[in-house]
Amino acid sequence: MAEGQFNSHPSAVGNEAGQSLWQTCVDQLAQELPEQQFNTWIKPLLAQVTDDLSKVTLFVANRFKLDWVRAQYSARIAALLEKIYGQPVNVELALTPRENSQRTQILAKSSEFFPAEEVLEPVGEKSLGGTKNRLNPALTFDTLVEGTANRMARAAAMHVASSPGQLYNPLFIYGGVGLGKTHLMHAVGNRLLAEHPNAKVLYIHAEQFVSDVVKAYQRKTFDEFKDKYHSLDLLLIDDVQFFANKDRTQEEFFNAFEALLAKKSHIVMTSDTYPKGLADIHERLVSRFDSGLTVAIEPPELEMRVAILINKALAEGTEMPEEVAFFVAKNVRSNVRELEGALRKILAYSRFNQKEISIQLAREALRDLLSIQNRQISVENIQKTVADYYKIKVADMYSKKRPASIARPRQIAMYLAKELTQKSLPEIGELFGGRDHTTVLHAVRKITAERQQLTELNQQLHVLEQTLKG
Repeated sequence: MAEGQFNSHPSAVGNEAGQSLWQTCVDQLAQELPEQQFNTWIKPLLAQVTDDLSKVTLFVANRFKLDWVRAQYSARIAALLEKIYGQPVNVELALTPRENSQRTQILAKSSEFFPAEEVLEPVGEKSLGGTKNRLNPALTFDTLVEGTANRMARAAAMHVASSPGQLYNPLFIYGGVGLGKTHLMHAVGNRLLAEHPNAKVLYIHAEQFVSDVVKAYQRKTFDEFKDKYHSLDLLLIDDVQFFANKDRTQEEFFNAFEALLAKKSHIVMTSDTYPKGLADIHERLVSRFDSGLTVAIEPPELEMRVAILINKALAEGTEMPEEVAFFVAKNVRSNVRELEGALRKILAYSRFNQKEISIQLAREALRDLLSIQNRQISVENIQKTVADYYKIKVADMYSKKRPASIARPRQIAMYLAKELTQKSLPEIGELFGGRDHTTVLHAVRKITAERQQLTELNQQLHVLEQTLKG
């Protein structure tokens, strides 16, 4: 990350030395963390430093963010402060005092989520102008496999389901196709209805909202439209990127959004990109999307893919051996939907041939998928793709040059070569300029560990994997 990329840092309260200590720590974190992580978690922090610099108190806006900063960043912050100051610095986290936070004051005034005077229809009956809530009762938090890739989004969604209309409103979940965003939204709706059976809940895809707006204009039925959308307690809306270039739809959604927030109803949305990355969406709507909590769902890591396969096989009444699940998970990486497709092929092949599930059977059932991968992906192809992506020369992949701008892409290419081909470590090392297998092993371990920690790197690797797989 280039120096000076972040030109607005968190402030510190205390003497000049304390402010300098915190500012130096922040500058270092700005260099270490992806921009999105830094802006989301570090930049909003307020620091209070004691006169003797022995203690730094970091103030965080809400309990969820406090827990997340403590778990993910507090140890690194403490280590940096000690390194800068030369002796241990005690780091504490606290909620921002209410008197210093207008947002906290507003949230503190939140009333009951379901006003007593409202007459709500029973779940299961047709409501909302003749439309059911459209929830899939099978998609719950219990049936959602948790892993590093979705842990934060799942925690936020569970909080919304248990305390709707309060924090994280709206909740904006983004990520690629087939990663479980829709499952998470249905889980929120199902959990809320389990606790508040009379709640007005609606799950829809953004295209349905567009269709409803068009019909309301054509038939002049805006009173019915408003009755349907403005009276909800929870609106779950999928793929809001479909609002792009639809001015009337955006205007009506803005109105519905404001009406729901005014009555302390909750809104949960999904998209394929973060709010500010949405194209052709009005700025005032984007700012509303970004006003609550924005969380990402990443492609599932290996262990999570294994757990998903085993769980989904059990749901189908079949036990999948763990070694088979690992074999499939190693070869199907991009999303949950592809995993489900691979599982269906294996189960069908097993039943049709009346054979037990084994690695050999999985290999036969998925032979088309595996042959495409083996045919398309080579170490040379990986080197070229990574070099193009990071704007370096292919020759740099096997040169002896060691600046970070070259060494980093080279390590990423080694990692992908190990993950996407059948080559051994010595074979990969040979193709990277005759390097020792221990160099390749170091690169693989380094990128594997960082992928779990750095959202930006994980997204880059996902793009590269998708590109290589065609």
